[in-house]
Amino acid sequence: MNAATGDPASGLPIGPEVHAHPAGRPARQVLSGRFVRLEPLDPERHGTSLWQETHGPEQAQRWQYLFEAPFPDERAFREHLARKAASEDPFFFAIVEQKSGRAVGYETLMRIEPAHRCIEVGNIVYGRSLQRTPGATEAQFLLMRYVFEELGYRRYEWKCNALNAPSRRAALRFGFAFEGIFRQHMIVRGRNRDTAWYSILDGDWPSASEAFRRWLAPENFDSSGHQRSSLAAIRATI
Repeated sequence: MNAATGDPASGLPIGPEVHAHPAGRPARQVLSGRFVRLEPLDPERHGTSLWQETHGPEQAQRWQYLFEAPFPDERAFREHLARKAASEDPFFFAIVEQKSGRAVGYETLMRIEPAHRCIEVGNIVYGRSLQRTPGATEAQFLLMRYVFEELGYRRYEWKCNALNAPSRRAALRFGFAFEGIFRQHMIVRGRNRDTAWYSILDGDWPSASEAFRRWLAPENFDSSGHQRSSLAAIRATI
């Protein structure tokens, strides 16, 4: 990161100069990987699969830290997905399993600020078939690569409820740097939320990208599909 410099006129420290060109806005396109692809969310195409993946007696914990509660029926869920699909910010992508063609989760790009080249990933919901799979990691990599290499952002944020330990572990696993806790940041479903902030900067991306690519490579998985080296172990070698 460039250090602050002194202003010749005032003698006070000022930030380094940054090119002021804006980043691009997310477009309705498909981002394809080996395990999954990201498609613009479509309630008709993705709704039934997402309902099956995210609802059921054992799914309550999945919604614990989300802004919405579980939906009472598929119709209500589809209506909610329709509102999501129409949104430009947050901009929703369905996560589709390459092998089956089924939607197994969704995630968004949000708080989109092209002028500052700052953007956030959020509203991440992984269905039962996606959790703890290579596709779960690849879904994050596909969005990061799109943000940094195609859209040209300089800051990529991850925020979550400070009590959400799995989300906080995931942020660190994916290479985000912890920046602090915003206390009493939100009221969500009638409860206080302190928010943990994380980020990856454009200067971090080359090494983060290399770690993802090595982890996702076919040779990193054995014949049963288990990883040979963890993402953290690979990152430590770069």
